[in-house]
Amino acid sequence: MNKDDMILISVDDHVVEPPDMFKNHLPKKYLDEAPRLVHNEDGSDTWQFRDVVIPNVALNAVAGRPKEEYGLEPQGLDEIRPGCWKVDERVKDMNAGGILGSVCFPSFPGFAGRLFATEDPDFSLALLQAYNDWHVEEWCGAYPARFIPMTLPVIWDAEACAKEIRRNAERGVHALTFSENPAAMGYPSFHDDYWTPVWEALVDTDTVMNVHIGSSGRLAITAPDAPMDVMITLQPMNIVQAAADLLWSKPIKKYPDLKIALSEGGTGWIPYFLERADRTYEMHSTWTGQDFGGKLPSEVFRDHFLTCFISDPVGVALRNEIGIDNICWEADYPHSDSMWPEAPEQLDEVLKAHNVPDVEINKMTYENAMRWYHWDPFTHISKEQATVGALRKAAEGHDVSIQALSHHKEGERGGGAGHFDALQAAARGNSGD
Repeated sequence: MNKDDMILISVDDHVVEPPDMFKNHLPKKYLDEAPRLVHNEDGSDTWQFRDVVIPNVALNAVAGRPKEEYGLEPQGLDEIRPGCWKVDERVKDMNAGGILGSVCFPSFPGFAGRLFATEDPDFSLALLQAYNDWHVEEWCGAYPARFIPMTLPVIWDAEACAKEIRRNAERGVHALTFSENPAAMGYPSFHDDYWTPVWEALVDTDTVMNVHIGSSGRLAITAPDAPMDVMITLQPMNIVQAAADLLWSKPIKKYPDLKIALSEGGTGWIPYFLERADRTYEMHSTWTGQDFGGKLPSEVFRDHFLTCFISDPVGVALRNEIGIDNICWEADYPHSDSMWPEAPEQLDEVLKAHNVPDVEINKMTYENAMRWYHWDPFTHISKEQATVGALRKAAEGHDVSIQALSHHKEGERGGGAGHFDALQAAARGNSGD
């Protein structure tokens, strides 16, 4: 397949929320108490909610910036690409990158929305629903052919969470972001019956639970003085524990239609993980009491789990051992792992190196995403208009050159290339922890 003929849907991207996002969706009585974006004297912009300050960590929005500007320093909206936080500009960036569709994870509330948990349940729910309404109606609603809507959970209340899943499903939302380790956030684990209303709502509405790496605020555990490279290397391993927790959990056996996406976790590790799970079942299920109804854990995994990759040559080489119907592609825009705007070129190189046939390319690049998320962009756009080549032609003249955008010198904001503990603190802040 020629790279210009590919159709790309990314199941893992990110949005930097705009400052006015609550204006049209939060009841007026709460507006003065809502999180607000504050422009600081050093030029950075930070979200502030009560006594919590959430910086716009630089690794979260580096698309279009030189690698010399990667780091941990907080930054202003004028130091990142407008496509990070303006939906019209995002679509231009998607076109220039040859990307048709996108699932956008949140930033300042944390991937599981824990920031909105307050002592006032009515206020908390109002905040969360305002966020979801903004995301569905304004961000995704502006371009229904380009965004797969995904909403935040009421992570602090399982019954309320189930109701919110059903509320959003009624307007066509079939994706929910959730913590990969709720127990690490102080909530019951996946093994606790507490979450039964959530599992039932997910199954009843054909909604996929998306568990993103680091969504609990817990990244790789290593020495506090370890180089940053250690943590970055281990980031995808965060999802392996979530996969094991969920694979061996009761809901996976109880609900045959339950769907889980392992977001930003890569795929190269999965064949060994499945081999190990099958071995564990063979050697220990007699005394641990595990019963997968005559199936192996690896078979059950393929019934329930969606995985994704950015380039991942190892995962592509082993794609059929993972399950070709269980793999999607991701761009991770505007994070530091993203290949934007050259994703089609780099993906094409990996696919050709492993002689991936067209039918399998189509499954991984867009068909699996459409099926899993019950989303059909072709009710709004033709396939001919959706290809990498067609989208890039529509974006002719849009500037995607690498540009130095930082308005400060290294060290002026106390960030820079820091150590592991700095990013851990940033991750906890982004998760409301």
